Amino acid sequence: MKTIKLTAFIFLTLFFMNSTFTDAAAAVKISYEVTFPEAQAHYADIEMKISGLKQNSIDLKMPVWTPGSYLVREFAKNIESFSAEANSKAIPSPKINKNTWHINTAGLSAITVKYRVYCFEISVRTSFVDASHGFLSTTGIFIYPDKMLNNPSTIKIIPYKGWTTVSTSLEAVNGNQFTRFSPNFDILFDSPIEVGNQDVFGFTAAGVKYEVCMVGGGNYDKEKLKVDMAKIAEQETAVFGENPNKHYVFIVHNHQRGGGGLEHLSSTVLGASRDNYSNASGYRNFLGLVAHEHFHLWNVKRLRPIVLGPFDYDNENYTTDLWIAEGFTAYYQNIILRHAQLIDPETYLGAITGEINTIENQPGAKVQPLAEASFDAWIKSYRPNENSANTGISYYDKGAAVGMLLDLEIINDTKGRNSLDDVMKYMYNTYYKEKKRGYTDKEFKQGLEKFAGKNLDAFYKNYIYGLTPLNYNKYLAYAGYNAVDEAATTNDPSLGVITSEINGKRIVTGVVRGSAAWVDGINVNDELTAVDGTPVTDITTILNGKKVGDKISVAVVRDGLPLTLNVTLLRNNRFKYKVGSLPDVTAEQMAVRKKWLGLVE
Repeated sequence: MKTIKLTAFIFLTLFFMNSTFTDAAAAVKISYEVTFPEAQAHYADIEMKISGLKQNSIDLKMPVWTPGSYLVREFAKNIESFSAEANSKAIPSPKINKNTWHINTAGLSAITVKYRVYCFEISVRTSFVDASHGFLSTTGIFIYPDKMLNNPSTIKIIPYKGWTTVSTSLEAVNGNQFTRFSPNFDILFDSPIEVGNQDVFGFTAAGVKYEVCMVGGGNYDKEKLKVDMAKIAEQETAVFGENPNKHYVFIVHNHQRGGGGLEHLSSTVLGASRDNYSNASGYRNFLGLVAHEHFHLWNVKRLRPIVLGPFDYDNENYTTDLWIAEGFTAYYQNIILRHAQLIDPETYLGAITGEINTIENQPGAKVQPLAEASFDAWIKSYRPNENSANTGISYYDKGAAVGMLLDLEIINDTKGRNSLDDVMKYMYNTYYKEKKRGYTDKEFKQGLEKFAGKNLDAFYKNYIYGLTPLNYNKYLAYAGYNAVDEAATTNDPSLGVITSEINGKRIVTGVVRGSAAWVDGINVNDELTAVDGTPVTDITTILNGKKVGDKISVAVVRDGLPLTLNVTLLRNNRFKYKVGSLPDVTAEQMAVRKKWLGLVE
């Protein structure tokens, strides 16, 4: 009885303490002012005001990573000149760990914090500022009060001279584009901001107003983009049955050479090559990027693995399901273009061919299971080294292939009644809309089984948690296709090295697992100088006249010292698959094909 009473007392004490803190946090008001007094030197200056304080101290934090990009990037490394003041007097603000500043607020109801952020990393996930524009990747710009992630904030932007436009999914305050409101920090950290003189145009699709802001120029055709991007938005909305946004923003950074994208709740940031829009393959690649990142507004931003939200901005957030979150999205980016009639079936099959070859020619596919690749994204995916291809597999590539196999399995087993689309819609409605949470590994598997009408234990054991090679032809055959290795009958010799010409020298940058170079000890960073006494001038001809089994002498320079290695040539075991139609396609296979590829009569 005493234990029960004591437990109740502790519970009530903690409850009231938590309630008091929650009420105090709710009363706190937070605002930011962003200026660019030295934009040409790549700085954004931030003034943060916090009022309504009642606690004796407050910790201010900078996120260490940005959702959607699974790497701890230590954004606090770019902060300098951090200071705090109250009542126009400086107050101590010691840094207590890598991304936290502690401020004693006893007797203070309001404080002002000032700091500068160096912004000079061009990517879709990091901030960049120069005299022409400012891109604010918000996780690396705005510090937040610990335990106040649910607090709203306002952001006032004072543009650099000549800048006239702000593009972001954050709502404008009283119609002022330079003042924005965020309901909480999860939304603020999911809403990048572009400031400058970007070219802005828009379209409406699926009842949603879309804004496209082009930064850096380019040979794009606005009217064509409006039509084609709208088709993508409509087709993807059809998968899930609704588009949860009222306003969605594409921020496109056009560079001489660019690529990549990062998804957000109501926007995305894309990297593109400014002169590739008039090129057929370049334009298709851009539309694929649009389809990929836009599909994420459902898959991962709302329909998500359970650990990906609420976010822990201090640490890694591990999941074994990035093969769904990213891999399925990579699958859909191409099938959506096909269903929207933006690419023909042959182009789509070509994309599949490339995907299969990428997977099968990566030795790491035989080493790292797909679920493990997802889990290890934080330490491997974004930090590849010279041996990564030998030890790992991309959850994008293999996840996309697995998505294709599952789609074909469901279509075939249900005689075209269901597809992977039905799984995605069901999971979205069940977990995002009804349960208002993410899904577990088991729950997503159950969703797949519900529409496949069969147990998928063996599929998961072999392809998700195991290393069984993907049986492409079993599943492609459902639609009357197969994948043929056109290199299967060749017997060409191979050294098994990847090289680059650096300062006029032929340098080994990669060694393929199991190859002749791997077995006989050629190393990354070796300079290839001669083969059988003939100087290496053209890497493509060094094995002319050689055959499998020949023993050759390879001269290298390693760490400045000459070295000769005896190497026995092995067969070039690279695959060269091509996906094509089976000769005699049955009516059942044709029905699957029509459903899968969105073929119209």
